[in-house]
Amino acid sequence: MAKLSIALAAAAGLTAAPAAAQTQITFWHAMGGPLGEQVEAIAAGFNESQADYVVAPVYKGDYAETMTAALAAFSAGEPPHIVQVFDVGTASMMAATGAIRPVHEIMEDTDAFDREAFLPAVKSYYATTDGRLLSLPFNASTPVLWVNRDVIGSAVPQTWDQMFDLADRLQANGHDCAFSFGWQSWVMIENYLAWHDTPIGTAENGLASFSTELVFDDAAELAALLQRISDSQADGVFKYGGRRGASLPLFTSGECAMWINSSAYYVVISDYVEFAFGQSMLPLDTAMAEAPQNSIIGGATLWTMGGHDAVAYDGVAAFFAYLSSAEVQATWHQETGYVPITTAAYDLSREQGFYAENPGTDTAIKQLSLNAPTANSKGLRFGNFVQIRDVINEELELLWAGEKTAVQALDDAARRGNALLRAFERTVH
Repeated sequence: MAKLSIALAAAAGLTAAPAAAQTQITFWHAMGGPLGEQVEAIAAGFNESQADYVVAPVYKGDYAETMTAALAAFSAGEPPHIVQVFDVGTASMMAATGAIRPVHEIMEDTDAFDREAFLPAVKSYYATTDGRLLSLPFNASTPVLWVNRDVIGSAVPQTWDQMFDLADRLQANGHDCAFSFGWQSWVMIENYLAWHDTPIGTAENGLASFSTELVFDDAAELAALLQRISDSQADGVFKYGGRRGASLPLFTSGECAMWINSSAYYVVISDYVEFAFGQSMLPLDTAMAEAPQNSIIGGATLWTMGGHDAVAYDGVAAFFAYLSSAEVQATWHQETGYVPITTAAYDLSREQGFYAENPGTDTAIKQLSLNAPTANSKGLRFGNFVQIRDVINEELELLWAGEKTAVQALDDAARRGNALLRAFERTVH
């Protein structure tokens, strides 16, 4: 960690500063282990770069625990200055009246901060419909197709039909499991539909209004693909390995030749696998679209809490400008596998030879930047979405267990999800 801190400070042309008369900025985050060390290193780099502020990172548990703690602290009159909140908590943060200060307000007087510098698909997810940033993008990722090159060779599938064709060839060679995936709502519903420029919900997937309805059950092609995947379990082609990242061992052990999940698994996979691996873009369902649109991000952003004085907000602005710099973002991207949030950081990583030395690590950026985001592919913003994802998980698990068809599972997931949306809407009106 000390090495990284020094590297970050040096990259920005910074020198150590005295600690006297500094304003403390409290930063609550949800990153433990090595990622937490990276957060500590970034804060240390900022603290060494100037004499006016000290950012103090505090690990507060997982994403849900961190957001809940921050909102409770605001209610008690003792909020942190900055809190890391996962993507699906965006609507909850917006609905917490007075609890936040939008980033565009904090940064409007900061010349070093350019909102246009952010990758479009990153910026649009956390902005108002007219482009004003609500929170600062930080650890952004997107799902990619991970492949075991020792098993599949160089012919990486580009479509779902090719995925199943490859599965037939693998089975003929005695390798049953062709693929698995994790974070199934994010990967197989949210990103599948955005990739094919199809709505997940009304009102621009909830970005334009809390009065939104889930409509993913209208996508007949999605239901057909999910049913095909479920049916393929009989031959061992697809294996369900659990929620979130629980299916990772199916890929790292070599049992499944391909795995669809977050690009941010790069560091973990690099450390644990003994085979040649790679990343490729998400497969296209040609029954639904002739070409892909763009994928959408996951991860988390940094929100500024309300209730602090102007000096503290000046400190937050200075830290956010530092955090968004090309040097810091390039280091964060290369050390963690998360997407660089700015074009400048992507360009710097390329100039430094990172992608040449680590082929495929720019796949996520290419996916996110493939086309200008549309109303269907900017992202999503649904209230109670943590609970809605749990509902989707439950319904898809009934599909994998053979207890429901894909049509039934999607219909029931949308119906139950819409009930949760109406419950959330009642709390904000």
